[in-house]
Amino acid sequence: MPELPEVEALAGFLTEHLLGRTVECVLPVAVSVLKTYDPPPSALEGRTVTAVRRHGKFLDLAMDGGPHLVFHLARAGWLRWRESLPETPPAPGKGPLALRVRLVGGEGFDLTEAGTRKRLAVYCVREPSEVPGIARLGPDPLAPGFTLEAFTGLLRGERRQIKGVLRDQSVIAGIGNAYSDEILHAARMSPFKLAATLTDAEAAGLYEALETTLREAVERSRGHAAGELKAEKKTGLRVHGRTGQPCPVCGDTVREVSFSDSSLQYCPTCQTGGKPLADRRLSRLLK
Repeated sequence: MPELPEVEALAGFLTEHLLGRTVECVLPVAVSVLKTYDPPPSALEGRTVTAVRRHGKFLDLAMDGGPHLVFHLARAGWLRWRESLPETPPAPGKGPLALRVRLVGGEGFDLTEAGTRKRLAVYCVREPSEVPGIARLGPDPLAPGFTLEAFTGLLRGERRQIKGVLRDQSVIAGIGNAYSDEILHAARMSPFKLAATLTDAEAAGLYEALETTLREAVERSRGHAAGELKAEKKTGLRVHGRTGQPCPVCGDTVREVSFSDSSLQYCPTCQTGGKPLADRRLSRLLK
């Protein structure tokens, strides 16, 4: 799933390629992709892109005259830039193509989604705040006002595990499964630790790890073409997606805890005092 660093890089890429360009047509292909009907996608046609913004993991294309095209790539979605798109509309089918945006001149992009669970979401709205997922977003961790004091205030009273708190978009916008693993590894903190139990020193260390991890990832991603960002993300991860490999910090084996539809990775030596965390899925199988 694209997270804050990749979506930030996509916003930069699209700013370079879309700003000042005129939309010729917007073509929803998958039935499930368009989540709004008023205004219709045709309201974007003939309008000029005036800004590209990121809201958490959402991308927002602002047009002259008001409407916005907002989309969330979800777990398996992606944006594919095309130097030349066919003039004939794509035929609806079972392929990965979900929506096509063609510019005057023939360039544009496709939004695609792999797999059978279709979660990619596109909205045509008058204001980004009309998108429910944007309306409920917490503060952006790259914003100037996201200070240590603001961060510790978000953790106060949170009886949930810190892994879940970091991933909750209504608490902090833009962090997903991968970067929450990376942040906790950098902070040398167990993903199961309760957020409300963090000491001042632990909260400060977690804040520093969060800021450093995200800003370094943004810098690594900056300037990459849209098609290169997935591969770039994988090369920068130290524990996420690296189950069974040696931890780059201490050499211990990276372990995994599996859930119904996701998993987390961590280093026992760096994060849990050498103790493996219980894998709930495996525990159920052994009963």
